[in-house]
Amino acid sequence: MLTNEAGEVTSHLQGMFTRTIRLLEAGMEPIYVFDGHPPDLKKKVLVKRYSKRANATEDLHQAIETGNKDDIEKFSKRTVKVTKQHNEDCKRLLRLMGVPVIEAPSEAEAQCAALCKSGKVYAVASEDMDSLTFGAPRFLRHLMGPGSRKVPVLEFEVGKVLEELNLTMDQFIDLCILSGCDYCESIRGIGGQTALKLIRQQGSIEHILQNINKERYPIPDDLPYEEARYLFKEPLVCTNIEQFEMKRSAPDDEGLITFLVTENGFNSDRVTKAIEKIKAAKNKSSQGQLESFSKSVANISIPIKTKATKSMLQFPKSMFNSKIFSPQDSICSRPKGFSSMAPLCLHFKHSMFLLYVCQQNPLIIGSLPLRVQGENGCV
Repeated sequence: MLTNEAGEVTSHLQGMFTRTIRLLEAGMEPIYVFDGHPPDLKKKVLVKRYSKRANATEDLHQAIETGNKDDIEKFSKRTVKVTKQHNEDCKRLLRLMGVPVIEAPSEAEAQCAALCKSGKVYAVASEDMDSLTFGAPRFLRHLMGPGSRKVPVLEFEVGKVLEELNLTMDQFIDLCILSGCDYCESIRGIGGQTALKLIRQQGSIEHILQNINKERYPIPDDLPYEEARYLFKEPLVCTNIEQFEMKRSAPDDEGLITFLVTENGFNSDRVTKAIEKIKAAKNKSSQGQLESFSKSVANISIPIKTKATKSMLQFPKSMFNSKIFSPQDSICSRPKGFSSMAPLCLHFKHSMFLLYVCQQNPLIIGSLPLRVQGENGCV
């Protein structure tokens, strides 16, 4: 756990600072998009998450008393809480680094998907598959995983996913709602596989509810699937994309030193060297025709709305004709048909970010850890 002299946690700043610099050095231009107000339908889920976190805290105390290392690690992760102050600290840091920050009116995933659909970014990279349901044409997973775990990076294309599953976009959204999402409780006994089978047989949630064996699959009294469907198809996003400032500016040297060194106890020499890295990366990007970064890619003729929920991750690999990149190789080749890459969109818990990929530099995939302070330690 990293803290300043006042005892305030600084782990999130260290992780954000280091990770962002690595992205810049790799020839990418990140644009972070933060969550706004959650939809009312999501508030019930958030209450349940808080309750689970409280239970995990109790379980963690018991694990510490018994010395069970596996349980300590498991329950420590479940107690992680990203606070509003953490978000505000990260926004201030990014702006001082000259990195653009966008505050979404509601869900950050939805706003990033809108940027991706507009051609302003190449892909959405996230650990939350909701990005697909919100309409991101291209989705990357595990891009920001720790290098020590050596987890392959997966690339999903909506059109190929729908083709492999033999579903329409509307059916895919219903599939994801049935599998479990942030806006609607799942039906006990129905996971990803069963949901897919039912959607193929019945075509929609309405027909499933009419014909399902309710003794085997009890329907919750409150199942607002229609509202959930609407939120995925018509999310609250800013449609005036041009108003966003998506180009990086020069770092504020004095501001960074004041914020990181004076206020948060960072090592002065390390911060100074980091600032030089930021400047060097910016100069390198400028030499690589920075203008090409902001050009929109050609419109991609694939369906607009998609989603794969956490349950969907349990689907057989054969269902997804995805590209797999190994972090060990550290280089991801440019997709066919793109002479220059538009931005890439990444999602981290309560923040999202988009990456421009330099025309003359491949996408570098490396270890970019994020340290977030939990109630009982760092993850």
